[in-house]
Amino acid sequence: MTLEEIHTIPPKKKIALVAHDGRKQDLLEWVEFNAGTLSQHLLFATGTTGTKISEKTGLSIHRFKSGPLGGDQQLGAKISEGEIDFLIFFWDPLTSQPHDPDVKALLRLAVLYNIPTASNRATADFLISSPLMHNPYQRISPDFPESLPMAEK
Repeated sequence: MTLEEIHTIPPKKKIALVAHDGRKQDLLEWVEFNAGTLSQHLLFATGTTGTKISEKTGLSIHRFKSGPLGGDQQLGAKISEGEIDFLIFFWDPLTSQPHDPDVKALLRLAVLYNIPTASNRATADFLISSPLMHNPYQRISPDFPESLPMAEK
C-alpha cells in the first residue's frame, strides 16, 4: 500500500521547458507569448531548448544538458526530488527519437509525482491561464517507502 504525501507548490513555480527539435519553434512562440507570466517563475530547460529560449526572450533559464545527452534524465531526477513543479514538454509524436526511453521515463515521473504536465500548446495554454498558476496548490503525490518489494515496483 502506498501512502500519500501533500506538497505545496508555491505561487512562484519551478517550470521545466522541453521540446523535441520538430516542436522547438512552437515552444519558442508559446514562451514569447507568455514571457510576462513565465518571468514570475523559475525556469529550467534542457540544453538546446533553454539556449534558444534565453537568446530569443532574455528570460533567465537554468539549463541542463541536451535531452539526448542526459538532460531528460536530469529533469526526471529533479522531479523525483521535488525540485520541479510543472513540466511543459512539447514532444513530437511523429518522429522517432534516439532517446525515447529517457523521454518516456521523464513523462512517467511527471505522472507518478503528480505534477502539472502539458505536451502540447493547447494544454499549456490552459495550464498557464489557470488561477492556480499564481496561487499555492496542494499537490498530492505518493509517499513511497525507501524500498518496494519487486512485485510492487
